[in-house]
Amino acid sequence: MKKTAQRPTILVSSTVYGIEELLDRIYMVLTTFGYEVWMSHKGTLPVRSDRTAFDNCLAAVDDCDLFLGLITPDYGTGRDGKEVSITHQELQRAIARKKPRWLLAHQHVVFARRFLRDLGYKTPKERASFTLAKGSKSLGDLRVIDMYEEAVLDMLPLADRHGNWVQEFDSDEAALLYASAQFSRVQEVERFLTENLSDPARVLAATRSQRGDKP
Repeated sequence: MKKTAQRPTILVSSTVYGIEELLDRIYMVLTTFGYEVWMSHKGTLPVRSDRTAFDNCLAAVDDCDLFLGLITPDYGTGRDGKEVSITHQELQRAIARKKPRWLLAHQHVVFARRFLRDLGYKTPKERASFTLAKGSKSLGDLRVIDMYEEAVLDMLPLADRHGNWVQEFDSDEAALLYASAQFSRVQEVERFLTENLSDPARVLAATRSQRGDKP
């Protein structure tokens, strides 16, 4: 995927329901800072007509420079209602690809995880036996807690949890402050990319290998 003007590209991954205004504000801030922002809510996600919507989303994770993910009480939709949602898949892909990533988690998700752990529901398997009341307004699906735990690399020993910072937020202002503070220094981000992706040939070869492309 060719990026315009060689600006750092940020993929903003999230569900949309209930946070439309926040996404609009994040998009405005990031574009003002000089980034190319890929966001499905704004229609800026690269789309190929020979791919499914899900494949386009996952390809964007592969092709972006930076990944900004929001974990909210709304889980989103999956392929057939049983598999993990596309937002969840994007997060998993970013972690697997070791993308430079910044993550936000809504306070309701963090509190629900803590509360259920206190009740004895500590793992995804244990939580699977817990059923939310229909029309629950606090969380749409308990798998948002799975997303949070995957984001903080909960399954790994503490010493191996690199890139596991997840910022809790309780308001649009708090989320916007975090995004602004992290991405306001464009030159520092570009230097981070250069230091971590200093061998373009190696990165291209690795990317092709991950996608199964021919050399």
